[in-house]
Amino acid sequence: MGRFLWLFIFSIFIISCSKDSLLTSSDAPLGFSADSLHFDTVFTTAGSITKSFRIINNNDQRIRISSIRLAGANTGVFRMNVNGEPGPLVEAVEIAAGDSAHVFVNLQIPSTTETLPFLVRDSISIQWNGQEKWIQLGAYGQNARYIRNGIISSNTNWDNSLPYVLIGPFTIEENTTLSISKGTRIYVHADAPILVKGSLQAAGDTAQTDRVVFTGDRLDQPYASFPASWPGIYFTNTSHTNRFVYTNIRNAYQAVVLEGRETVGEYKLEMDQVIIDNAFDAGLLSINSSVRANNLLISNCGKNLQIGGGGKYNFNHATFVAYSNNLIIHKDPVVLISNSVLVNGNPVQAELQAVFLNSIIWSGGGTVENEMVALREGGQPYLVRFEAGIWKMSQPVQHIEVIDTETNLDPQFELIEPGSGLSNFRLKDGSPALDRGISTSTTLDLDGKKRPVGMPDLGAYEKQ
Repeated sequence: MGRFLWLFIFSIFIISCSKDSLLTSSDAPLGFSADSLHFDTVFTTAGSITKSFRIINNNDQRIRISSIRLAGANTGVFRMNVNGEPGPLVEAVEIAAGDSAHVFVNLQIPSTTETLPFLVRDSISIQWNGQEKWIQLGAYGQNARYIRNGIISSNTNWDNSLPYVLIGPFTIEENTTLSISKGTRIYVHADAPILVKGSLQAAGDTAQTDRVVFTGDRLDQPYASFPASWPGIYFTNTSHTNRFVYTNIRNAYQAVVLEGRETVGEYKLEMDQVIIDNAFDAGLLSINSSVRANNLLISNCGKNLQIGGGGKYNFNHATFVAYSNNLIIHKDPVVLISNSVLVNGNPVQAELQAVFLNSIIWSGGGTVENEMVALREGGQPYLVRFEAGIWKMSQPVQHIEVIDTETNLDPQFELIEPGSGLSNFRLKDGSPALDRGISTSTTLDLDGKKRPVGMPDLGAYEKQ
């Protein structure tokens, strides 16, 4: 009997020793993956955003968190849960040695009458063994005009007093013009293609705050710089008389798509001082259409410029540039032009005229050897001319008339940080693109700065 009692007691001792003991000392350090959570601009009622941090037990024993408490429990702006257990107060959270607890914080900004970004703050208190840690929460929220499944069926003007948030497909009907004034911001949800059957006129101005901006509606990191955040702008066969002036179009899937010839004026789309950036697929895709552009920057897109099925195009002082990054691998030519397009599986050719003056075609970090490719099929009239420019090429160019052009001469941009949104495609001192252009009627650059009458710089920017 004594032997069995001894074995029973010994077994209990072994089992108890195999468990982590609970650390109750006040000298029990914890680690935190963040001291604060900051939510970038979030639009009121457009949805919610969730971020998280970890509470890490760096000790060799279990520890019990007495309480994790959202201080502003009744504001309704921040919501919290710990390992799936909802707040605003979660108690007696045990964390095993070397393990961690996950705290998730959800933010939804309520509607207000504010017209400017406003600051929302809160904090989370974490208490254990007589110690306390505060995690600060902060967010900028902004009221906006929300348009769900919008249809513009009469001439309409948008001003810049509040941003616009588009949710669901947005359509400008035939024989209708949407005019957008300087400084207007249009934030587009992932399910909201912009379909232009009529006319779109965006009239920005030189100051950065006066530019018209189209981008996705997720402004929190890391989503703010993700390509394919929204579908893009599509000009249909019936669309005509479209113009972008001092306009930025960023982070789309296919930023600008045109189909069909202009039926009223000379060009279906005219662009002056325009930036198209970080489109996952095409920056500018045009099928048998027409474009005139001065001081155009198309940067870091999957396919910067694609022209198919002929058409009429004039690019003056354009910079087409692509660098590989973690989200977009540069594997397609920066510029691809063809006078043919497949219709129901059959190639259809049309007349093509595409002239590039004072322009730069460049890339880095990719696998493409010839950054401008021109394809020709059939006997339709065909003219592709690249005059007074710099491009990256490895082979002789067919089907292109080349005049006064430098090949494989690095234009030396000021700053290249692929995928960051911080790249600066202005020219450095000593760039071979300085004073290499020919005079045209274009007297300003992409920043609205003056160009000289003679020998301007190549590309969209003039060195000041």
